[in-house]
Amino acid sequence: MSGRIVLLNGAPRAGKSSIVAALQAGSVWSNLGVDTVMAAMPEHLRPGLGLRPGGERPDLEPLVQQQYGALFDAIAAEARAGRDVVADVGIHDSYSRPLGILDDAVRRLSGLPVLCVGVHCPIEIIMARRNADPQGGHYAAGETVPAPVQRWQDAVHAGKIYDLELDTSVLTPGECAVRIERALADPPAPSAFEKLASA
Repeated sequence: MSGRIVLLNGAPRAGKSSIVAALQAGSVWSNLGVDTVMAAMPEHLRPGLGLRPGGERPDLEPLVQQQYGALFDAIAAEARAGRDVVADVGIHDSYSRPLGILDDAVRRLSGLPVLCVGVHCPIEIIMARRNADPQGGHYAAGETVPAPVQRWQDAVHAGKIYDLELDTSVLTPGECAVRIERALADPPAPSAFEKLASA
């Protein structure tokens, strides 16, 4: 029996990592996601898979495709081994050219139980979180909304369909985890991935 897969898709600082931690607090979940992959890469190839929307680094885009493919294969392998996997990602297709990352995910995770979760947060809350914790300049901050932050907000959910949508400005990480567990107990049929595969 395969393990379950939860994909948390949202912009940086939307609260995905906090939801992962809440899920792990109550059960055994492997955490595979953007931060895990980025941390494994040498500095000169970052952000790699975390490349923000806007086509700013076309030289890194072939690497981004490779990294996402390897990530989805790793998620599939963990699930086929019977382990539950949660992955926090920021999937968009706003590169210098379309990369088809989501279509590739559907193909690589075909036949596995995937719950697609859209993690939403109003941009003013995201900016407050960025300003409170800029992580050494890693996150763009300021009194106004920087263009890269707005691009994330616009691109990350564009064209996506989800099995479950969460707003972290009104739900705590624990409440989000409870809603995910409920959705896993009564999975939608067809799933968002099945809808994408048949589109």
